[in-house]
Amino acid sequence: MILGVNIDHVATLREARKGVEPEPLIAATLALLGGADGITVHLREDRRHINDRDLKLLREMVSVELNLEMAATDEMVRIALSLKPDMVTLVPEKRQELTTEGGLNLVEQKDRIAGAITRIKEGDIPVSLFINPSIIDVDISKNVGADMVEIHTGRYANAKGEKQREEFLKVAEAAKVARHNGLKVNAGHGLNYFNVKPVARIEGLRGLYIGHGIISRAVLIGMERAVKEMKELLDQVR
Repeated sequence: MILGVNIDHVATLREARKGVEPEPLIAATLALLGGADGITVHLREDRRHINDRDLKLLREMVSVELNLEMAATDEMVRIALSLKPDMVTLVPEKRQELTTEGGLNLVEQKDRIAGAITRIKEGDIPVSLFINPSIIDVDISKNVGADMVEIHTGRYANAKGEKQREEFLKVAEAAKVARHNGLKVNAGHGLNYFNVKPVARIEGLRGLYIGHGIISRAVLIGMERAVKEMKELLDQVR
């Protein structure tokens, strides 16, 4: 199982002062020293954190999987085809949201998503869809040509008690159906050092993509150590 570290919030901290630090590329380098298997960034349309310059530097310097999260827009597809990340994850995007609030609305946006997938895959770039833990969304993901899915774990991460167990079972079932459909399966959103183990135990997961939880810990103990501690938790599960 791979660990992809999302470094968006390093750029968020930089943009709080509109300055030059902290530098996302250095954060990515430290994450790799801590054992990260991949680096994830979300290039938003409003460039609120990661920007085009960051993306260019990361593509040139990062030697592991570079996962570009992006909306299924013409601009972003053009950027992906030019940049050639190792994979693209299509995500929903709202200007007013603080973070990605849920998976893609595949029922309403099926044709648009399918068109974006076709164009991206013509550039030999694998495509993942960020989806809610829904069997319907898994089936649509397969039908529109996605190579893999990333199952949104936010509701699980935010729930407590029996409700958390219910949300976990939805994630596990969606992962099972996705694997049965021949899709590679990832998971992420809201995962941290206290809730990651049950998700990591789900059979057949290709990878976990974690950002805020790791960056929050890195503020206190450093990026390399924060990533190393998360990797150790995943190794305990395996």
